[in-house]
Amino acid sequence: MVKIVVDAMGGDNGSSVVVSAIKQFLKDNNDVEITVCGKKEELSELEGKCVVIDAPDIVPMEAGALEVMRLKNSSMNVAIRTMKEIKADAVVSCGSTGGFLSAATINLKLIPGVKRAALVAPFPTKIKGKNVVILDIGANNENSGEELAQFALMGKLYSESVYGVKQPKTYLLSNGAEEGKGAPEVKEAYKILKESGFEGFSGNIEARYALSGEADVVVADGFSGNIFLKATEGMAKIMSGMIKSAFKKNLWSKIGYLHVRKGMKEMSETLDYKNTGGAMLLGINGNVIKAHGSSDEVAFYSALRVAKVLTEKSVVEQIKKGLENA
Repeated sequence: MVKIVVDAMGGDNGSSVVVSAIKQFLKDNNDVEITVCGKKEELSELEGKCVVIDAPDIVPMEAGALEVMRLKNSSMNVAIRTMKEIKADAVVSCGSTGGFLSAATINLKLIPGVKRAALVAPFPTKIKGKNVVILDIGANNENSGEELAQFALMGKLYSESVYGVKQPKTYLLSNGAEEGKGAPEVKEAYKILKESGFEGFSGNIEARYALSGEADVVVADGFSGNIFLKATEGMAKIMSGMIKSAFKKNLWSKIGYLHVRKGMKEMSETLDYKNTGGAMLLGINGNVIKAHGSSDEVAFYSALRVAKVLTEKSVVEQIKKGLENA
């Protein structure tokens, strides 16, 4: 039985979408137990289906580490402490990323040997059915070359354990493919990976090729990775809207749509971030899943699915073993 703890508060769309997602997820997965933390009056529909813990305070999106820890009765802090106390397999939240990282790091600790945690998530590529693992997409504002090199190792281990990729092709996100390109930390990471003979290291990759299907893992500092994430989401949304408008122009374009709607539906589903659902805080000693702040029911359902899959794949244990053998 997979045990998941959920922070029901803090998302842009309120607790109602979290409640709906949990109800549907439990219908579809009879091998999962969920404990929910949040304002009890907003979680009444889950009584009898989940363990509900009253935690009325909410961590603000802009909260710093000290403020997060002062909010001891916040749904986020209670959820993370509960995960530790009941030895649950995973915790999921769509609240403040910085707050979630701080609270998880303090309560659950980093895996021994990890310098910094990184947010990791799969991105779709132009090759159907293939994802590329990208990290860090927002846990840090800046990173050293040594930290990027460790992200490469953790990303490689994640790709191997979750997707079964043998010898993942790993790249550094940069402004050019040449060895001398990139910010100082990228150049430093390049040198470390090259000189250490890092298995699968393939050099630098530009952002425009990151989703081509060539790479299995793309490593970035948290600032650059977060910009890449949001730019990608924004472009996908713009393209979707433009394509819809083009097919609605006249009768002939509407008829044309009938011939390509299956392909258009597949493309839309591939590009929709809601189907990815959640990013893992890789490097924390536990399955800590950050759902998108603007998650709707579909996106939060996907985040719960991610928590279940990462538990079943024993990703944290694989990371520990990989770091020990590095």
